[in-house]
Amino acid sequence: MALYEHVFLARQDISGQQVEALVEQYRGVIEANGGKVGKIENWGLKTLTYRIKKNRKAYYTLMNIDAPSAAVEEMERQMRFNEDILRYLTVRVEAHDDAASAMMQKRDDRPRRSDRDGGDRPRRDRDDRPRRDDDDRPRRPRTEEAA
Repeated sequence: MALYEHVFLARQDISGQQVEALVEQYRGVIEANGGKVGKIENWGLKTLTYRIKKNRKAYYTLMNIDAPSAAVEEMERQMRFNEDILRYLTVRVEAHDDAASAMMQKRDDRPRRSDRDGGDRPRRDRDDRPRRDDDDRPRRPRTEEAA
């Protein structure tokens, strides 16, 4: 069987219990067709970048699925008819990651740009800069208008 990561967006009008009911409904579809659902992450209510079907927010949910393609196709078919589902995306993966996804990690847990090897630019200290003395630059002549 193939491994999939499936993310779907549910309308903002429904409650958290209804989102969990949707997850259980689609888990039942997968299991009825010979597959199984691994990790489920509810990412919560998030603001959308642009409106989708007049909604500005949506509940995001991630499901790790181990199932034949027929089971995933049936689940997606049922999602197309459900008015509470705004969008969904299923991606086939080589292996499931057991750690928390990037959406569930705290900001402090994520690697920062400055912590990366090399970074964008080499780090310079103040002492590395060439010193400039006042005598290095020629003086600009003063004009009568400026005085």
